[in-house]
Amino acid sequence: MNIYDFNVTTIDEENQSLSEYKNKVLLIVNTASKCGFTPQYKGLEELYKKYGNEKFEVLGFPCDQFMHQEPGTSAEIKNFCEINFGVTFPLFQKTDVNGENAHPLFKYLTEQTSGILNSKIKWNFTKFLIDSKGNIVNRFAPSTEPEKLSVEIEKLINEL
Repeated sequence: MNIYDFNVTTIDEENQSLSEYKNKVLLIVNTASKCGFTPQYKGLEELYKKYGNEKFEVLGFPCDQFMHQEPGTSAEIKNFCEINFGVTFPLFQKTDVNGENAHPLFKYLTEQTSGILNSKIKWNFTKFLIDSKGNIVNRFAPSTEPEKLSVEIEKLINEL
């Protein structure tokens, strides 16, 4: 099993297989619009623009499990991200990342990695770096700024 075995729903409510991202480096992030880390959207978008979408993708999964910091509808979330941060990277439907209702993708990601609270996702903007073969390479804490991931992303892109 790897990352490509999962299906997700886009923010525009279209079913999508993560296999569409084969041969690309991925940064999967659980996001929120009303979080202290929300300004990281800017850094995520800068990474996306810097590395393009031919070899790299940022995949944003809004999550409302942490102090109700993502209360909006899909349309409101998409609009907020576009207007405030110019987000053009793919966004997906609001997703649970912990607990019994966690999306299977996030169950897989957390089972394969560990963070400060073991496998549980601690907060919004936890980041998972995936290589072009669908393997989880690293997990980053919410406080890790997107810009600090450039060296690892470049290394993985250069291996393509």
